[in-house]
Amino acid sequence: MAGSSSYSVLPGYQSELTMDNDDEQIGVAKTQGKYWGIFICWLLGNGCLFGFNGMLTIEDYYVYLFPKYHPTRIITLTYQPFVLATTAIFTYHEAKVNTRVRNLAGYMLFFLSSFGVIILDVLSSGSGGIAPFISVCIIAAAFGVADGHVQGGMTGDLSLMCPEFVQSFFAGIAASGAITAALRFFTKVAFENSRDGLRKGAMLFSSISCFFELLCVLLYTLLKCNLMMLNFSPIGQAEEDRVVERLSNKQLLHQNMDYALDMFLIYVLTLSIFPGFLAEDTGSHSLGSWYVLVLIASFNVSDLIGRYLPLIEQIKLTSRTGLLIAVITRFLLVPAFYFTAKYGDQGWMIMLTSLLGLSNGHLTVSVLTEAPKGYKGPEQNALGNLLVLFLLAGIFVGAVSDWLWLIGKGW
Repeated sequence: MAGSSSYSVLPGYQSELTMDNDDEQIGVAKTQGKYWGIFICWLLGNGCLFGFNGMLTIEDYYVYLFPKYHPTRIITLTYQPFVLATTAIFTYHEAKVNTRVRNLAGYMLFFLSSFGVIILDVLSSGSGGIAPFISVCIIAAAFGVADGHVQGGMTGDLSLMCPEFVQSFFAGIAASGAITAALRFFTKVAFENSRDGLRKGAMLFSSISCFFELLCVLLYTLLKCNLMMLNFSPIGQAEEDRVVERLSNKQLLHQNMDYALDMFLIYVLTLSIFPGFLAEDTGSHSLGSWYVLVLIASFNVSDLIGRYLPLIEQIKLTSRTGLLIAVITRFLLVPAFYFTAKYGDQGWMIMLTSLLGLSNGHLTVSVLTEAPKGYKGPEQNALGNLLVLFLLAGIFVGAVSDWLWLIGKGW
């Protein structure tokens, strides 16, 4: 037609252009989905320990209510057998378990346990005594069962996707400690001069914890739906791969025993010092009632920083031998803490506590992002569960070892 211009494109070429545009759009969507997934994994890592860290962070309230029962040590020790046993059961039956249902059940139990902390305090009217203390220990055990569902399940599930998700999840676990410490500072300041301020601050903190755990239930559902749509979460494929020949747990453990030993020793040391020794055996200093909170905050913040350090390739530990040497060398912190508590001032103790957290976070993420490489999807899932099992075994042994600091001091 005169006065008009038209351009014709060959059908095949037009199809290629359309395919290129579609591929580009899919690529952009996957990139955005990946960053969104990393952020949600971070939040879900928070939720994995937010509730229990909350119980530890309001330890000043529990020490006030139950001064004769060593609540910081007892609550931690009560928690550990349940998380260890639950994780061991799931690790053994990993190939038969629906990981998505396992994780969702765990986050729901986190919420119910956090809610239970508030209900218990209301029913007991903030009084001490053996009955409320036993109830607190039961709630700690419930947190342990929930953690046994989630930590190994999420590690195994995220190992099927990409290392960034695993790193972000464990950074979130560390962030839960830093965030709970910061919130505890806020609630302590807000109610410090009011009547019954310690209890009010603790309950406000517990309410925030409860709300966040409920949010995690919704976030986990959102994460799985989004990542499955973007093919980051090969759940369906993983279920099919379970019938394919794969290495047994025993074979995986044999090939990765050094990594498993790393995880065990890292947390034996950490839990033999934190939180019990820091809360009860470091003496009185000019910071007064704030001293223990500052130490806990120092550990949690430095632990969080340590979990991001492996993102810097130049300082990330990748050598299997180097990791094991670093883990063993870290036990020199035991005499360092002993002599600092006996002769040093609070500045040296804060520095040592920060070093404990920094090394804990850095070594944890270095092991968990290196170990699952080179395996099939189901094997990565199984290895993730095994490593978390050894991590939790280390926490249990460390929590028991923490009582050794009381030798010669009486009960």
